[in-house]
Amino acid sequence: MSRLTYREAARLALAHELAADPAVWTLGEDIGRGGVFGQYQGLQAEFGPARVVDTPISEAAIMGGAVGAALLGTRPVVEMRFSDFALCAVDELVNQAAKARYMFGGQARVPLVVRQPVGLWSNSAAQHSQSLESWYIHIPGLVVLAPATPADNYGLLRAAIRSDDPVVHLEHKDLWPAEGEVPLDGDWEVPIGVARRVREGRDVTVVTWSGGVRIAEEAAALAEAQGVSLDILDLRSLWPWDRGAVLDSVARTGRLLVVHEAVEVAGFGAEIAATVADALFGALKAPVRRLGAPRIPVPYSPALEPASRITAPAVAAAAAGLVSWRS
Repeated sequence: MSRLTYREAARLALAHELAADPAVWTLGEDIGRGGVFGQYQGLQAEFGPARVVDTPISEAAIMGGAVGAALLGTRPVVEMRFSDFALCAVDELVNQAAKARYMFGGQARVPLVVRQPVGLWSNSAAQHSQSLESWYIHIPGLVVLAPATPADNYGLLRAAIRSDDPVVHLEHKDLWPAEGEVPLDGDWEVPIGVARRVREGRDVTVVTWSGGVRIAEEAAALAEAQGVSLDILDLRSLWPWDRGAVLDSVARTGRLLVVHEAVEVAGFGAEIAATVADALFGALKAPVRRLGAPRIPVPYSPALEPASRITAPAVAAAAAGLVSWRS
């Protein structure tokens, strides 16, 4: 075990895969200088400019080149700087990378990873703060990951690079300095599609991911003071997602609260809520509940930005409301 930040854990994961497999390479804007957040620091000096490639400012060209290189047998890791900017490359990702394996009858695969920093980050405003995971989850052919801890960022990024399918790897900007223990031994990785139990509780199942995990943990302490015990699951893999872990927890607590930073309307929380309602309707003690951001652009103003944030007191209050429903 080593104690690392979320940023350093990801840098090491990429460094280990570059060292282990000559087919792995990475490309994006300014990564030779370490990347916008320092997550590529020192990699070009270690592996050279032919494997850590600085590109022109064109997300479509970056993604298009990576898709072609993946079809030819390499394993590109694509840096999009901000999730918002990746929208310039959606055609290459959604219409080409996600479809190629199916349309060529399995004779062609696109083993690329697209790293997209997401989420609210210190007054970065509407074009640098979005959480768009539900867009990618909706697309057949894409794997979608959202690590919340340094260990998961390390282990899931290694698993993503080794995958033969295109993976969208969403890293929360607020988590870059977060520290935690990371196993660095051998080929350790986090399996895709398996949720993590953050906290065991008896009254309400809270399903969340990415930046929502820390908020849910803070909410658990507030809820406990009100006599409400939260069972917290971090999905960490959004597609495929761990239905079994969610259903097992809700079957035990009888209550579900889904928490995410993305806009609540048409967010992934709706899919989880519908799945639980279908499978466990007769066992529920209260209606399923979602808690996400309002459908507004994230404000630049420090005074207004909190209107877009999900807070621990709001999560604790929603959980308490589920416990007291009809009681």
